Amino acid sequence: MRFNDLHPAPGSKREAKRVGRGTASGIGKTGGRGHKGQKSRPGGGPARGFEGGQMPLHRRLPKFGFSSRKGRYNAELKVEKLALLNEDTVDLEMLKAAKLVARRAQRVKIIAGGKLERAIVVKNLKVTRGARAAIEAAGGKIED
Repeated sequence: MRFNDLHPAPGSKREAKRVGRGTASGIGKTGGRGHKGQKSRPGGGPARGFEGGQMPLHRRLPKFGFSSRKGRYNAELKVEKLALLNEDTVDLEMLKAAKLVARRAQRVKIIAGGKLERAIVVKNLKVTRGARAAIEAAGGKIED
């Protein structure tokens, strides 16, 4: 087989309709577009997304993205950041004072990330499983 022997399977390619080539062709004069109207004209047809005059979906939806209002008051903190503190006991107010979390934070979760060299007591903060293991491995504990 050679490249010049290759051709599509019989019947898989149809010749394009030649519209507007006289009345005898069956699609002459108006070229299969009917008489008058928006769809008969060049470039005619409704705009993309047009819904017949109804307010289209892209205008019914709000312009701005979604950001959870609860998320503003949640914060995450890696275990390695706790090592920066000179305190042995860590709670929410202490983290705010040290500027490790935002002043508006109401809930803080300690997440795994980095190492902890000394024992720290974590009070009234949520702690992930990995962070709990890291804190306890350093000799610290978590109090609720």
